[in-house]
Amino acid sequence: MKAGEARLQSGGTLYVVATPIGNLGDISQRALEVLATVQGIAAEDTRRTRRLLQHFGISGKLWSHFEHNEQACMAQVLTHLAAGEDIALVSDAGTPLISDPGYALVRAARAQGYRVVPIPGPNAALCALSAAGLPSDRFLFLGFPPRTGEKRRAWLRSIRQEPGTLIFYESGQRLSATLTDLQAILGASRPAVLARELTKRFETFLSGSLSELRNRVQAEPHQRKGEIVLLVGGHRGPSEEEEAHRVLQILARTLPHKQAVALAAEITGAKKNWLYRLALKQSSDSPG
Repeated sequence: MKAGEARLQSGGTLYVVATPIGNLGDISQRALEVLATVQGIAAEDTRRTRRLLQHFGISGKLWSHFEHNEQACMAQVLTHLAAGEDIALVSDAGTPLISDPGYALVRAARAQGYRVVPIPGPNAALCALSAAGLPSDRFLFLGFPPRTGEKRRAWLRSIRQEPGTLIFYESGQRLSATLTDLQAILGASRPAVLARELTKRFETFLSGSLSELRNRVQAEPHQRKGEIVLLVGGHRGPSEEEEAHRVLQILARTLPHKQAVALAAEITGAKKNWLYRLALKQSSDSPG
């Protein structure tokens, strides 16, 4: 058995079940079968989950599992798993653990050797990315930005060089302020998409620069209503290697190789050995 792997023991199975983010027709047949047969369901929002179960004619034991009672629910679930019962974990919508509680429960179940089975399905971030028209080969899901202005701006400064598409969730009441900060820190021309009320009746995709989206959201209050996913194009500046190369070229014009390499390493964080080889190559490639 490899390090970090828990030996599976007898007991129940914890199913991590994705549920619809809006349109109930998006639930999978497998998810319905699991919800109908487990002995208990740990739900982030029991009222919302109860409506879902009633719609499909499923009755089951519901436990409340949200951030402020996660420890109590975790103990309850582990006790039932130990007794050989199968339990489903669901969020209020979408895939559990994605900006939702549940990580501690899954980790504890795995650590104690119980089987944890994902039942895949809807997810708002991936749903938005699939139809946004922004690069999808690399992306960074960031959940909800910090609520307060200065913390949010410091957080955004830490990711402004990320080359992948950025994906946020945001509430309607903070959307304008977040767009203002995004424009100020990432640049007004950065491409962005606002995806709202996905899979629901008033599903909306707005595309444009950050400044264009900010202006439209401020002018149209209804764009701040409902569930919101915000996607922003990644940084398109030079790579770290390209930037180190550029800095070294500038310094090498007036400084000896050793000094230019030391300064370039300090400025860019690149390794000295790589910079020194690059400096020698630049020198040999230069005319004369």
